Amino acid sequence: MFADNTLTPKEAVRLCALGIIAREPMHYSQLAGSVRHFLSRVAGPQLDLMGTSIELLRYEGLVEALDGAGMEDDAQVAITEAGRRELHTLLTARLRPGTDLSKLIIALKMRFLDLLEAKEQRAQADLLCEMVESELSRLLDLRGTFATNDSDPCHLTDWLDHDISLLETRLAWLEAFHDRL
Repeated sequence: MFADNTLTPKEAVRLCALGIIAREPMHYSQLAGSVRHFLSRVAGPQLDLMGTSIELLRYEGLVEALDGAGMEDDAQVAITEAGRRELHTLLTARLRPGTDLSKLIIALKMRFLDLLEAKEQRAQADLLCEMVESELSRLLDLRGTFATNDSDPCHLTDWLDHDISLLETRLAWLEAFHDRL
Protein backbone atom coordinates (compact mmCIF):
# COMPACT_ATOMS: atom_id res chain seq x y z
CA MET A 1 0.00 0.00 0.00
CA PHE A 2 0.98 3.61 -0.38
CA ALA A 3 2.04 5.49 2.76
CA ASP A 4 -1.51 6.84 3.19
CA ASN A 5 -2.92 3.27 3.31
CA THR A 6 -4.44 3.47 -0.17
CA LEU A 7 -4.09 0.72 -2.73
CA THR A 8 -1.37 0.50 -5.34
CA PRO A 9 -2.24 -0.70 -8.87
CA LYS A 10 -0.83 -4.14 -7.95
CA GLU A 11 -3.16 -4.31 -4.96
CA ALA A 12 -6.12 -3.31 -7.10
CA VAL A 13 -5.43 -6.35 -9.29
CA ARG A 14 -5.08 -8.49 -6.17
CA LEU A 15 -8.41 -7.20 -4.85
CA CYS A 16 -10.08 -8.00 -8.16
CA ALA A 17 -8.68 -11.54 -8.33
CA LEU A 18 -9.37 -12.38 -4.69
CA GLY A 19 -12.87 -10.91 -4.89
CA ILE A 20 -13.72 -12.99 -7.95
CA ILE A 21 -12.31 -16.23 -6.56
CA ALA A 22 -13.93 -15.63 -3.14
CA ARG A 23 -17.33 -16.22 -4.75
CA GLU A 24 -16.45 -19.66 -6.17
CA PRO A 25 -13.42 -21.75 -7.17
CA MET A 26 -12.53 -21.59 -10.85
CA HIS A 27 -9.80 -22.61 -13.23
CA TYR A 28 -6.72 -20.42 -13.37
CA SER A 29 -7.43 -19.39 -16.98
CA GLN A 30 -11.02 -18.39 -16.12
CA LEU A 31 -9.82 -16.29 -13.20
CA ALA A 32 -7.14 -14.60 -15.29
CA GLY A 33 -9.69 -13.88 -18.04
CA SER A 34 -12.24 -12.51 -15.57
CA VAL A 35 -9.67 -10.22 -13.96
CA ARG A 36 -8.41 -8.99 -17.32
CA HIS A 37 -11.96 -8.38 -18.59
CA PHE A 38 -13.06 -6.47 -15.51
CA LEU A 39 -9.95 -4.30 -15.22
CA SER A 40 -9.82 -3.44 -18.90
CA ARG A 41 -13.49 -2.44 -18.92
CA VAL A 42 -13.26 -0.27 -15.83
CA ALA A 43 -9.82 1.30 -16.20
CA GLY A 44 -8.89 0.62 -19.80
CA PRO A 45 -5.78 -1.27 -20.80
CA GLN A 46 -2.95 -0.27 -18.46
CA LEU A 47 0.33 -2.12 -18.15
CA ASP A 48 0.63 -1.48 -14.42
CA LEU A 49 -2.71 -3.26 -13.95
CA MET A 50 -2.23 -6.07 -16.44
CA GLY A 51 1.35 -6.97 -15.56
CA THR A 52 0.58 -8.62 -12.21
CA SER A 53 0.58 -12.41 -12.22
CA ILE A 54 -2.25 -14.28 -10.57
CA GLU A 55 0.20 -17.15 -10.06
CA LEU A 56 1.86 -14.94 -7.44
CA LEU A 57 -1.31 -15.27 -5.33
CA ARG A 58 -0.78 -19.02 -5.18
CA TYR A 59 2.89 -18.61 -4.31
CA GLU A 60 1.94 -16.22 -1.46
CA GLY A 61 -0.63 -18.70 -0.13
CA LEU A 62 -3.67 -16.52 -0.91
CA VAL A 63 -5.18 -19.07 -3.31
CA GLU A 64 -4.61 -22.81 -3.56
CA ALA A 65 -4.85 -25.30 -6.38
CA LEU A 66 -7.66 -27.80 -5.80
CA ASP A 67 -6.89 -30.20 -8.61
CA GLY A 68 -3.44 -29.72 -10.06
CA ALA A 69 -0.33 -27.63 -9.67
CA GLY A 70 -1.44 -24.19 -10.83
CA MET A 71 -1.03 -22.17 -13.98
CA GLU A 72 0.84 -24.85 -15.93
CA ASP A 73 -2.07 -27.32 -15.85
CA ASP A 74 -4.92 -24.77 -15.52
CA ALA A 75 -5.83 -26.07 -12.09
CA GLN A 76 -9.00 -25.08 -10.36
CA VAL A 77 -8.08 -22.61 -7.62
CA ALA A 78 -9.86 -21.43 -4.49
CA ILE A 79 -9.21 -18.69 -1.98
CA THR A 80 -7.46 -19.64 1.28
CA GLU A 81 -8.09 -18.24 4.76
CA ALA A 82 -5.02 -16.04 4.31
CA GLY A 83 -6.55 -14.91 1.03
CA ARG A 84 -9.81 -14.03 2.78
CA ARG A 85 -7.91 -11.97 5.35
CA GLU A 86 -6.00 -10.19 2.56
CA LEU A 87 -9.26 -9.59 0.68
CA HIS A 88 -10.74 -8.00 3.79
CA THR A 89 -7.69 -5.76 4.22
CA LEU A 90 -7.87 -4.68 0.59
CA LEU A 91 -11.63 -4.13 0.65
CA THR A 92 -11.39 -1.89 3.70
CA ALA A 93 -8.40 0.19 2.53
CA ARG A 94 -8.76 3.94 2.17
CA LEU A 95 -9.42 5.58 -1.18
CA ARG A 96 -7.02 8.06 -2.72
CA PRO A 97 -9.06 10.93 -4.16
CA GLY A 98 -8.07 13.02 -7.14
CA THR A 99 -5.24 10.93 -8.55
CA ASP A 100 -6.66 10.58 -12.02
CA LEU A 101 -4.11 12.24 -14.28
CA SER A 102 -6.57 12.49 -17.15
CA LYS A 103 -8.80 14.82 -15.12
CA LEU A 104 -5.90 17.21 -14.79
CA ILE A 105 -5.11 17.08 -18.49
CA ILE A 106 -8.74 17.67 -19.45
CA ALA A 107 -8.92 20.64 -17.08
CA LEU A 108 -5.75 22.06 -18.61
CA LYS A 109 -7.08 21.58 -22.13
CA MET A 110 -10.32 23.34 -21.24
CA ARG A 111 -8.49 26.16 -19.52
CA PHE A 112 -6.20 26.84 -22.45
CA LEU A 113 -8.38 25.74 -25.37
CA ASP A 114 -8.92 29.36 -26.44
CA LEU A 115 -5.21 29.53 -27.34
CA LEU A 116 -5.90 27.25 -30.31
CA GLU A 117 -7.52 28.18 -33.59
CA ALA A 118 -11.24 27.40 -33.91
CA LYS A 119 -10.60 24.34 -36.10
CA GLU A 120 -8.12 22.95 -33.54
CA GLN A 121 -10.55 23.67 -30.69
CA ARG A 122 -13.22 21.60 -32.45
CA ALA A 123 -10.67 18.81 -33.04
CA GLN A 124 -9.87 18.78 -29.32
CA ALA A 125 -13.58 18.70 -28.48
CA ASP A 126 -13.92 15.74 -30.88
CA LEU A 127 -11.01 14.04 -29.13
CA LEU A 128 -12.65 14.51 -25.74
CA CYS A 129 -15.95 13.15 -27.10
CA GLU A 130 -14.14 10.08 -28.47
CA MET A 131 -12.45 9.51 -25.11
CA VAL A 132 -15.78 9.63 -23.25
CA GLU A 133 -17.45 7.43 -25.87
CA SER A 134 -14.67 4.86 -25.43
CA GLU A 135 -15.00 4.92 -21.65
CA LEU A 136 -18.79 4.68 -21.95
CA SER A 137 -18.47 1.72 -24.31
CA ARG A 138 -16.23 -0.13 -21.84
CA LEU A 139 -18.64 0.41 -18.96
CA LEU A 140 -21.67 -0.55 -21.06
CA ASP A 141 -19.88 -3.74 -22.05
CA LEU A 142 -19.09 -4.52 -18.41
CA ARG A 143 -22.69 -3.69 -17.44
CA GLY A 144 -23.90 -6.10 -20.12
CA THR A 145 -21.89 -8.86 -18.46
CA PHE A 146 -24.04 -8.49 -15.36
CA ALA A 147 -27.35 -7.78 -17.15
CA THR A 148 -28.56 -11.37 -16.80
CA ASN A 149 -28.21 -11.27 -13.04
CA ASP A 150 -31.50 -9.89 -11.65
CA SER A 151 -30.23 -9.66 -8.09
CA ASP A 152 -26.81 -8.07 -7.77
CA PRO A 153 -25.65 -8.66 -4.17
CA CYS A 154 -22.41 -6.77 -4.74
CA HIS A 155 -24.17 -3.59 -6.00
CA LEU A 156 -21.85 -3.34 -9.00
CA THR A 157 -24.69 -2.74 -11.44
CA ASP A 158 -25.95 0.20 -9.36
CA TRP A 159 -22.47 1.74 -9.41
CA LEU A 160 -22.04 1.09 -13.13
CA ASP A 161 -25.45 2.63 -13.88
CA HIS A 162 -24.36 5.71 -11.91
CA ASP A 163 -21.05 6.00 -13.79
CA ILE A 164 -22.77 5.38 -17.14
CA SER A 165 -25.23 8.16 -16.39
CA LEU A 166 -22.37 10.54 -15.55
CA LEU A 167 -20.57 9.68 -18.78
CA GLU A 168 -23.73 10.14 -20.83
CA THR A 169 -24.20 13.58 -19.24
CA ARG A 170 -20.53 14.45 -19.88
CA LEU A 171 -20.82 13.32 -23.50
CA ALA A 172 -23.95 15.42 -24.06
CA TRP A 173 -22.17 18.44 -22.55
CA LEU A 174 -19.09 17.91 -24.74
CA GLU A 175 -21.22 17.54 -27.88
CA ALA A 176 -23.05 20.77 -27.07
CA PHE A 177 -19.72 22.44 -26.32
CA HIS A 178 -18.37 21.26 -29.68
CA ASP A 179 -21.39 22.73 -31.44
CA ARG A 180 -20.80 26.10 -29.75
CA LEU A 181 -17.22 26.31 -31.03
